[in-house]
Amino acid sequence: MKSKLLGMCITTLAFGLAAGSAPAFAGATLDAVKARGFLKCAASQGTVGFGAPDEKGYWRGLDVETCRAVAVAVFNDKDKVEFVPLSGQQRVPALQTGEIDILPRTFTWTLRRDANGLNFTTPNYYEFTGFMMPKALGVTRVEEMNGASVCVQTGSTTEVVANDVSKEHNLGLTPVVFENSSALSQAFFSGRCDALITDAAALASLRATKAENADDYVIFPATKFMDALTPAVRHGDDQWLDIVNWSIQALIAGEQLGITQANIAEMEKSEDPRVKRFLGIEPGNGAAIGLDEKFAANIIAKLGNYGEMFDRNLGKDSPLKLDRGANRLFTNGGLMFPLAFQ
Repeated sequence: MKSKLLGMCITTLAFGLAAGSAPAFAGATLDAVKARGFLKCAASQGTVGFGAPDEKGYWRGLDVETCRAVAVAVFNDKDKVEFVPLSGQQRVPALQTGEIDILPRTFTWTLRRDANGLNFTTPNYYEFTGFMMPKALGVTRVEEMNGASVCVQTGSTTEVVANDVSKEHNLGLTPVVFENSSALSQAFFSGRCDALITDAAALASLRATKAENADDYVIFPATKFMDALTPAVRHGDDQWLDIVNWSIQALIAGEQLGITQANIAEMEKSEDPRVKRFLGIEPGNGAAIGLDEKFAANIIAKLGNYGEMFDRNLGKDSPLKLDRGANRLFTNGGLMFPLAFQ
């Protein structure tokens, strides 16, 4: 009997210690963000198109605006957000310990990350992993990379991809590892590595902004597979997961419904029940996740829809001029599929 009671006490103590060691923000992220007065988001260490400060220090990019959408949902203010530049190794611990509220920066959704204290929301970018190499080397596909040295960022999925590719094709690739993207690109463009591996769009950004002559470099796929780059939040707070998820969904659904930053006032007169629910004219959606009924309408009014966001940061209205490809709506042959606001 004593041993049984002792066992129960130990179990209770262990549970109490575990509970005591659990983050205080679990289940209350929205309250903590409101009390603080602003959102804290991870940012890249300078990837134009996804996350980088402009000449005035104002953060811009697809991932940056994804965070701004959540700030609008919570505060109706796209500037109530602080961006924390993090390396590949720093970003997951920063989310797990509560240093940041959202991890949006070109973060690939994988099983082990999902199981390691993270919850993934809605993909905000689909892309393949690529290699960039100088054209002078005459290499245009993976099978021709025998013995190449590859600049790679530690703590990223591209480390795994480079190793897999090397084994699959018996290439004998030599990884040259760096802790942050700035050191990575500097090493590559100074000739320290034959190739640089990361997401293809990030390669295009580096080529356009860091190379002396962009035409001197070629980009090609590392594999036939595509990655879902997806903002993540911590395990343990379903409401916060819903808020981030539906803030991103608002951008995609807004485009599907034909609602833009320019026409939103006119769309408020629509008799389409889907539009009325989305804009919060018919109430219920905001209350369901603890937000203002017009949270989705506010996001479009402040930032536009996903297509507008893509065009100004990565597409036709940006210096990168990237094709939307898989990031088109599913109705246009892409992978972006909005969920129902009802």
